[in-house]
Amino acid sequence: MMLSRVANSIYWINRYIERAENYARFIDVNNRLTMDLPPGLEEQWRPLVETTGDQQRFEKEFGEDYSKTNVINFLVFDDQNPNSVFSCLSQARENARTVREMISSEMWLQINELYLNIKQGIASGSRERKNLADVLAAIKMGAHTFDGIMDATYSHGEGWHFGILGRYMERSDKTARILDMKYYYLLPKIQDVNTPLDMLQWSALLRSASAYEMYRKQYGKLDFKKIIQFLALDRIFPRSMHYCLIAAERSLHAITGTTIFSFSTEAEKELGRLRSEMDYTDVGDIMRLGLHEYLDVFQIKHNRVSEVIFETFFAVQD
Repeated sequence: MMLSRVANSIYWINRYIERAENYARFIDVNNRLTMDLPPGLEEQWRPLVETTGDQQRFEKEFGEDYSKTNVINFLVFDDQNPNSVFSCLSQARENARTVREMISSEMWLQINELYLNIKQGIASGSRERKNLADVLAAIKMGAHTFDGIMDATYSHGEGWHFGILGRYMERSDKTARILDMKYYYLLPKIQDVNTPLDMLQWSALLRSASAYEMYRKQYGKLDFKKIIQFLALDRIFPRSMHYCLIAAERSLHAITGTTIFSFSTEAEKELGRLRSEMDYTDVGDIMRLGLHEYLDVFQIKHNRVSEVIFETFFAVQD
């Protein structure tokens, strides 16, 4: 079994890079969405902070001022926010530094480049959003490049599987949060449901998950139930919540050496239970419970899986 320190670092390198890429993506999409809003409709930046669960930390720093500038600074550049893009890339780089001898040199160079890109962005004035779109695009592409580099240059053994486990656990969490973002875009009137504005927001949500093109190829017309089906339950789209749990479970069993549908650790048991619940869930079940309520329950169970992964593999044993 790989040393827990090394496994923990590789797991968190992937979680932090995935988190930075997700934040960069939905900030960029929201920024573009504000340009398409009808005249007189207020820009909405608060939902981004509420979706990340960092309202208390944000309000401690900025109060109730959820302006575009404050939210972008907080989620992208703020070194006091441990979940900002800058902090995530800093922590990914620090984890990589501690295990440089265990990962490929290409992986280290790519993480370093991602970190230096955002440092350069801060220095060049992107904090004022002069070239924010370029910085966010570089982060997204850099994260995708890292995924490809790890898959191509790192032996697909235990360490690689810990990285994949971290990547897909983070991605399933963020897709759930992106989907829940629609709950926070409160429409002024119930009759606005299924209007062009409503569809504009659902379209932006699909783009936030890099899912718009694949959704249109599969379903064509925008339909909110089909969008929920695609992002939550699809088994072959690599950013759906269900797909991510399937991929994470596959790597977890590769680490423990057990077969799917069995378990030898609490981590396998909890992840297998959550994945199997999604196997037998359809969009009708979600709608009956309510999308926001369903995602709340999912988040609680997902957090439990993350906890037992830590307890099983990374916690220091007495």
